[in-house]
Amino acid sequence: MRTDAIPTRRAMLLQIGVALKAMPWYSALPTISEYTIEHGWTKCFSRISDVGWVTYFFYLTVYLVFVEFGIYWMHRELHDVKPLYKYLHATHHIYNKQNTLSPFAGLAFHPLDGILQAVPHVLALFLVPTHFTTHIALLFIEGIWTANIHDCIHGKLWPVMGAGYHTIHHTTYRHNYGHYTIWMDWMFGTLRDPLDDEVKKI
Repeated sequence: MRTDAIPTRRAMLLQIGVALKAMPWYSALPTISEYTIEHGWTKCFSRISDVGWVTYFFYLTVYLVFVEFGIYWMHRELHDVKPLYKYLHATHHIYNKQNTLSPFAGLAFHPLDGILQAVPHVLALFLVPTHFTTHIALLFIEGIWTANIHDCIHGKLWPVMGAGYHTIHHTTYRHNYGHYTIWMDWMFGTLRDPLDDEVKKI
């Protein structure tokens, strides 16, 4: 990585400050989802043995596809609907160059923006039978994942939406809205490959 691609201490401290203000609010959605689960309003089940491993992996696949689709469109609408962008998502997009992105940017959102992008995880509980512990684990992984895609280190593991793709999102605003994979961007015509950008620079 070039020296000028490393974020400044000031940029990282700003991101940490925004993230710390937002994180207490991020806990609201898991609290609500657990409340609905405890009251039996969702399709959650407590033990994999209740459904068997084959059915568990089928439901998990459906859950992940639903979440991928939901987060893609939620993220895209946060760009396309101007008031949503201006009052919510722009807080995150002040980090619009490689040398302002760091893992801390992955949690530096307006609180409502962060909650909206996690809503598909909760909606899925009402539509897809979901193993409770797996749901909680995926919410935890969400925090790690969002830090990972903001670290500017592209792992080049197709079809994963790595940091190379997400850095392009932060510099163009119109590409790579996806979450864990590039499939939704490919399907809906918003994919831009960082390898293509590297070839153009040569």
